[in-house]
Amino acid sequence: MEVRHPVHPEHMMMFDTEELRRHFLVEGLFVPDEPKLAYCFYDRLIVGGVCPVKPLTLAVDPKVIGAEFLLERRELGVINIGDSGRVVADGSTFEIGRNEGLYIGLGTRDLRFESIDPAKPAKFYLNSAPAHAVLPTVRIALADTEPVVMGESTTSNKRTIRKYIHPGGVKSCQLVMGMTMLEPGSVWNTMPVHTHQRRMEAYLYFNMPADAVVFHLMGEPDETRHLVVRDGEVVLSPSWSIHSGAGTANYTFIWGMAGENQNFGDMDHVTMATLR
Repeated sequence: MEVRHPVHPEHMMMFDTEELRRHFLVEGLFVPDEPKLAYCFYDRLIVGGVCPVKPLTLAVDPKVIGAEFLLERRELGVINIGDSGRVVADGSTFEIGRNEGLYIGLGTRDLRFESIDPAKPAKFYLNSAPAHAVLPTVRIALADTEPVVMGESTTSNKRTIRKYIHPGGVKSCQLVMGMTMLEPGSVWNTMPVHTHQRRMEAYLYFNMPADAVVFHLMGEPDETRHLVVRDGEVVLSPSWSIHSGAGTANYTFIWGMAGENQNFGDMDHVTMATLR
């Protein structure tokens, strides 16, 4: 498990490209049979990826999380961006197709990940946050997520937002997760931008052609920087940072949040005139 320490916004102003990537970009999440987790101190969110050719059991170093097993004091959100797979949680099996999800509650000890067809492996994206109460483990079909269409083709940001784990759907202690799909011809997400000082966010970009990239904008509104992001990579976004992106083609991203509240609309909006 990688560990990512917090960065002050004034410190970030001095980073070069390599330093920005080392602190805020998580790469290599979906290597077959090599699970990867990254622990960040922004609201102690863990992001990770599991791409099982053979069945894989997820275990962590107790020294990193201060617990005997991952979900001893945590909850877990899973969204599959690959082919169909299974998640076995304390003996209960859940089949998870492409773009389907799973919420796994506090106290679940044994986690195993499998692909239905090893030649076409699943790609399980993971977000885990500290939890304070036991909530039921729930499978989330794509049909269970209510689509909200936003943006316009004329501004190149027509997109569909689907909420997976949130107060109005599958309940959690603090974790919120969802997916945004951009329409062909649209490349912008979250513009005009916002920040939310009360929680952090992580962005997984995927469904991108091999030669495509997303320019992820970050930093304080009047001191912006960018990261070049490729398919299957995650950006860790601190609470003080904007989080927006423009791609060389349309793409999909999963957003996960943790912090003081679960209010999707809790945003500090930034005017276009403020951006620099």
